[in-house]
Amino acid sequence: MLFEDEESKTESAMLIMSKSIATLTTYPTYHSHRNKSNYAKSPNCFILFRQSWSTFLLPSNMDLSCGSSVGVSATLSETTHNNVTVDKNAKICKFCEMGDLRNAMKLLSRSQRSELELNTYCSVLQLCAELKSLEDGKRVHSIISSNGMAIDEVLGAKLVFMYVNCGDLVKGRRIFDGILNDKIFLWNLLMSEYAKIGNYRESVGLFEKMQELGIRGDSYTFTCVLKGFAASAKVRECKRVHGYVLKLGFGSYNAVVNSLIAAYFKCGEVESARILFDELSDRDVVSWNSMISGCTMNGFSRNGLEFFIQMLNLGVDVDSATLVNVLVACANVGNLTLGRALHAYGVKAGFSGGVMFNNTLLDMYSKCGNLNGANEVFVKMGETTIVSWTSIIAAHVREGLHYEAIGLFDEMQSKGLRPDIYAVTSVVHACACSNSLDKGREVHNHIKKNNMGSNLPVSNALMNMYAKCGSMEEANLIFSQLPVKNIVSWNTMIGGYSQNSLPNEALQLFLDMQKQLKPDDVTMACVLPACAGLAALEKGREIHGHILRKGYFSDLHVACALVDMYVKCGLLVLAQQLFDMIPKKDMILWTVMIAGYGMHGFGKEAISTFEKMRVAGIEPEESSFTSILYACTHSGLLKEGWKLFDSMKSECNIEPKLEHYACMVDLLIRSGNLSRAYKFIETMPIKPDAAIWGALLSGCRIHHDVELAEKVAEHIFELEPENTRYYVLLANVYAEAEKWEEVKKIQRRISKGGLKNDQGCSWIEVQGKFNIFFAGDTSHPQAKMIDSLLRKLTMKMNRGGYSNKIKYALINADDRLKEVLLCAHSEKLAMA
Repeated sequence: MLFEDEESKTESAMLIMSKSIATLTTYPTYHSHRNKSNYAKSPNCFILFRQSWSTFLLPSNMDLSCGSSVGVSATLSETTHNNVTVDKNAKICKFCEMGDLRNAMKLLSRSQRSELELNTYCSVLQLCAELKSLEDGKRVHSIISSNGMAIDEVLGAKLVFMYVNCGDLVKGRRIFDGILNDKIFLWNLLMSEYAKIGNYRESVGLFEKMQELGIRGDSYTFTCVLKGFAASAKVRECKRVHGYVLKLGFGSYNAVVNSLIAAYFKCGEVESARILFDELSDRDVVSWNSMISGCTMNGFSRNGLEFFIQMLNLGVDVDSATLVNVLVACANVGNLTLGRALHAYGVKAGFSGGVMFNNTLLDMYSKCGNLNGANEVFVKMGETTIVSWTSIIAAHVREGLHYEAIGLFDEMQSKGLRPDIYAVTSVVHACACSNSLDKGREVHNHIKKNNMGSNLPVSNALMNMYAKCGSMEEANLIFSQLPVKNIVSWNTMIGGYSQNSLPNEALQLFLDMQKQLKPDDVTMACVLPACAGLAALEKGREIHGHILRKGYFSDLHVACALVDMYVKCGLLVLAQQLFDMIPKKDMILWTVMIAGYGMHGFGKEAISTFEKMRVAGIEPEESSFTSILYACTHSGLLKEGWKLFDSMKSECNIEPKLEHYACMVDLLIRSGNLSRAYKFIETMPIKPDAAIWGALLSGCRIHHDVELAEKVAEHIFELEPENTRYYVLLANVYAEAEKWEEVKKIQRRISKGGLKNDQGCSWIEVQGKFNIFFAGDTSHPQAKMIDSLLRKLTMKMNRGGYSNKIKYALINADDRLKEVLLCAHSEKLAMA
């Protein structure tokens, strides 16, 4: 029964669950009534055998009334010895039946070689296996060896079973290889154990060896080998086994078909799995669970929910595995309503004590955005595991509660739980988002101490954390030590360099990456900001072509980065054309376009775009207001700027931040209202930083207000006494007023304080190569030609009536020397 909308599916599922809750029955997660094997099975699904021992009785027709005394004596002696032997073997076997390994071992150790039978050794080895007593099992093996007992098929099988069940797979395999044994349960046992530890290669190897020796497998053999082929996603081998299963007549066995369904799903063969399920006439709970789980893991969670509803409609009893699989599907599609219903159903059915059920439930609430629900489940859990803690940490990270997530990580460690790779990855992400560099370094040390650094997702998370915290040196150190890098590693570093205003490094890494891997859509979104930062139009166009060829423009992040690149490279018309081509625009894209108009002085167009965004139903955020106020500032739209600033709080309920106040100060300065700007700063509800005072100082230079500049500089030097930029700015104010003594005082103050001036630079892209220049730079190969060209241009400019503003040279020298200094400005060198 299929439903058209998810709401009706949820209501139907809840109704059916409420009706069936009274008759709930739990079933084992794996069974098949069609198993035609006559082998007995142990609780751990291994096929066992136990040979019965013989009871020795005296023959009823034995004649004790005649014969010589010597003959009678010999017969009695032999009978007595036989009785003692039978008695010891019987006692040892009786101890084994009672589970008394201690006394069985004691009697076995005291017995002579001639007194012990094969069955006795087998009984003691069986008990050692059941109690997982490897030490006693080794002692029995030693006694067998010292007694010179030949290890045949029967005894060898028991030894293999004991070693494997006690955890010594290596020793068990060694004995197995030394005996000729065609008993299928032994082959199945080893295949299963190898699969459990993830060594699917050995598991599959045993299956292939079985085929070489002509040993016919049973249903359990195929369930084991299918796990191995599925784990390595070998579709062809799975299909070969499928054919072999049909040939041997196991196609009607539920256990085998269920394993085939699971294998096809793990290989991504969804349709093949569906066909098998449809052909299965007698479906059990495992069959339905396989379909729900398989659909969910392959990205078809809604289809998985449909199978669950069909399962309920047909009256199939669910088990804990069903609920776990359906909860995962609910988490993937964000169906909180059905998730809550399953929670209630699980509690009433008695599944709430299960750790896996609770962990999945916690994860469902987290992914559905219900942190309170996740916290309630976590608090009520009787037993918490590392998975539980990782889920609750991830839940807090998902909700942006990064400091709380870090606190939970510390609490988990205080309870003696050792974080695994998933826990450290979650907390590293929290450190990245909260800019907690010191805590991130602390977690990094924990990772190094516990040898987790070789895990690629962990290393990628660490690089991302260092990049977001601004420490690209540490990020690059991890990156350079990675033996193998995937696409995420490269994208993280390229994006990190772009975000940290290191565009040259980002573009260089992008070139290096192309020699090893093909970039994807995320790479494009990471490298385009570097092109924008360098105004590298040619490289940006090249990447644009790659985006069109690969069809990445439909990705909104890529499209947004492309528009931003063209805006910052000065091609506003092309940026607008691309912007108009995007059908569904988000707030970030609108903000990029508003900022682009503002950057190029089109304030009215920026305001028009801002209004269109609101008409489209997208409410502005803090970043949107920063961009529109910036646009008003650069276009001198004082009235419009104040109106928008006031609307932040009155219409959008957004409290202005420091960057918004900075825009308003800049707007007042550009309109010549310096005194009003000074008063505005003094009355701000937020303490102004050096940047805001610095903007006013720049205004004082533009409007030649030396007195106000000195007052503003006092505030700046109090906040940032070591920032050379502001000393130079004040010196410029004095230089324009020709107060050379004050300029010298500033220069002495810089020199005396040991302050270094951050040297600015300019660059230009010529034929795909970036040429970087500093003021007075003579290191370029064409330095002489550049200097000659600039001198010629200066002479032409002078003849045309243009003269350099030599008063900005900051030295009290003749005009000719000042002219030479200004000619060596880094931007002029780059243009030449």
